[in-house]
Amino acid sequence: MGAAAFKKGQKPGPGRPKGVPNKTTQTAKEAIALAAEGLGGTQRLIAWAQEDPANERAFWATIYPKLIPVQVAGDPDNPLLHSITVTFG
Repeated sequence: MGAAAFKKGQKPGPGRPKGVPNKTTQTAKEAIALAAEGLGGTQRLIAWAQEDPANERAFWATIYPKLIPVQVAGDPDNPLLHSITVTFG
């Protein structure tokens, strides 16, 4: 065990503050962003999506939804109504 190990009868430290990303996660995101830029960035992503209808479906089905908020809350008495239409052609 390291020096920071929990000791019986003592409370653990406060932990990572809310909103501060895990260092490993942040490092991985930075590495992925650098790789994306090295592979052509935005223009290459657009070209890839346009190369094949399967690529465009993958973009809309798996990549783009990661930008959408995970949870949307509304007024319980006036629930949010939403509609999403995606057309492949």
